[in-house]
Order: sequence, then C-alpha cells, then structure tokens
Amino acid sequence: MKGKLQEISSNIALAYDKLDVSSKSKELDELDAELAQPDAWDNSSDAQKKSQLAANIRSTIGHWLEYQNRADELEELIELKDEALSKEITQKLNDLEEDIDSHQNDLLFDGKFDDHGVILRLSAGAGGTDAQDWTEMLERMYLRWAEHSGMKTTTVERSTGDEAGIKTSVIEIQGSFAYGKLRSENGVHRLVRLSPFNSDNLRQTSFALVEVLPQIDTPDEVEVDEKDLKIDVYRAGGHGGQSVNTTDSAVRITHMPTNIVVAIQNERSQLQNRETAMKILRSKLAQMQLEQHAENISNLRAGESASWGSQIRNYVLHPYTIVKDTRTKHETTDTQAVLDGKIGDFIEAYLRSSGQ
Repeated sequence: MKGKLQEISSNIALAYDKLDVSSKSKELDELDAELAQPDAWDNSSDAQKKSQLAANIRSTIGHWLEYQNRADELEELIELKDEALSKEITQKLNDLEEDIDSHQNDLLFDGKFDDHGVILRLSAGAGGTDAQDWTEMLERMYLRWAEHSGMKTTTVERSTGDEAGIKTSVIEIQGSFAYGKLRSENGVHRLVRLSPFNSDNLRQTSFALVEVLPQIDTPDEVEVDEKDLKIDVYRAGGHGGQSVNTTDSAVRITHMPTNIVVAIQNERSQLQNRETAMKILRSKLAQMQLEQHAENISNLRAGESASWGSQIRNYVLHPYTIVKDTRTKHETTDTQAVLDGKIGDFIEAYLRSSGQ
C-alpha cells in the first residue's frame, strides 16, 4: 500500500508541477478573498471578470487539490498500521488511482492559454446555401460537444443565411481547458455530400472556416495600443429591436498593424459592442501571437493567421462515410456521432501528435 501511494503521489506531484497548481491555488485564494469583500460587487463588471477567472482556475486545479488531500488522508491511515482498515485503504487507493487516470489528459495542456475559455467563430465559405447549412451543422456539433463536456456556451453574434443555415456565428465557451481542447479545431472544415438544396440532388463540396481564439478577458494579458486602432460606429442592420436598427450602436474596430477587423452589432449599446469587439480583437491577437511564435503583439506580421488555405478535416457523407483529419490522419466512419459532438478522439489525436 505504501508503494502504491508513493506512485500515486508522484503522479500528483507531476500534475502540480505541469499545471503550476501551487501558484494558481494562491491566486484563487486571493480572488476568493477579494470577491468576499462587502463592496466586491459595487463594480459588477470587474467582479464578474474576477468571478469567471476564479471559476476557470478552480476547474483547472480543483481535481488535483482534491487528489492531494485524499492522498494525505490515505498516508495517515496507512501510518496507523491497523489491519482492520486494510481493505478500506486498498479500495480508496484504487479509487484515487482511477480518478487520477481519468484526468491524465490534463497534463497535455501546457500551452500559454490552454486553461482559458474560447471564442469560437464560424464562417461559411464557398458553396452558397450548402456552405451556410454546413456551417450551422458545425455550430450544432460544437454546441453538442460543449454540452457533453459540461461547458457553458453563450452566443455572442449570429448571422442567418437567406435560405438556410448561417453566414457567421460567434460563441463563447467556458469550461476546463476549453481552449486547450478546441484549438485543434482551428482551420477549414470540408464537407462532401448530396446537396439537399438543388433539384438534381448532385454531390456538393462545401467549406466552413472555424476560428478558435483564446478568450482574453483582462486587458493586461494582451495589451493593445489605442493609437493602433481605427474605430468606426454605424447603424446596425438586420434583425433586432427598434433601438438596435435606429441608432449608431454597431462598432467596427480595425487593428492597423495587423489589418484585423472586428465588427459587432449584437448589443443595443455602443459601449457594450465596443467592449465585445475589443475582447474578440485581443483574442485574435493572442491567437496570432501563438501561430507566429511572436514574443509580443508589436512583432506580429499582417495577414499571417488561420486562413482558407489551411484545410484540416474532411467530412464525407457520399458516396461513402468517413471523417478524416488531414494532420493526424485520425479517422472514423461514424460520421453521425462526430456531427453529434463526439470529437474527443480527434482532439486527443491532435494533442498527442503535437507532442503536448
């Protein structure tokens, strides 16, 4: 029992080191103390950000803090050298070992923003109505995956197609290692099927771009110089309440050094739209920084980000059924399960192939 506990403790120590549990635990205690202050929610926006940050940290390290406590308790029981407790201790050791094994994949997430939430942006590509329908199918796939994974989703903005499907969709996803898991989905997704939108029922190829951005809620994580921004306000179009369509509430922000443009018209308030656009801009800059291995934002090069040229996965529904990742070569013929959100095997294959 001592030998088994020692092995378990070594695995916990490895997790503590890789996930930086000690410093994150200290940060969590400080956040909890700040949020417990009587005036903490006087500034609700600041309090919400701190509360979300605390929730993210708790979801990252909570399991490992619990496992360490259980290991400490088992060490005390073993030291009692009571034969009557032998069976109970053995069962508890087995349970702890099983629980640790179920979270071993946590150790694969050691990227800079892996423990962050995600801003997921889906855009229909070539293929007209078929492509818009395909983009909506992908939206459903990711929402189902998030639901299966116990993650929280919030639709930030959504533009529907004229006939069917969606042109774009922006979704926030919060949960344990949301970005670390979903960053493997960044790129172009290609669908081949018999089109339900033409009378001849011909085979159609459609494309959708999936952008996976680490959610940057605090400005100090990605500092943006105001003089690098061009900000335009205009009247929102499309569906919405009367005040959405009759006031200059929509906001378009251009980051001139990188030519990134973010436009938001979902909220009634120009201030809310600006805050949302800035959050997405910081997230886009963070993603570019990772892709270009840049030390800071000022080193980023314009136009070098996830684009329509980076096809990552094929979904074939006719004349045979297969989903195949072009990077890892992982594949499955159970296309319906994948479209129902079961993409965990593709995520794990990517993590292992990238050496993380």
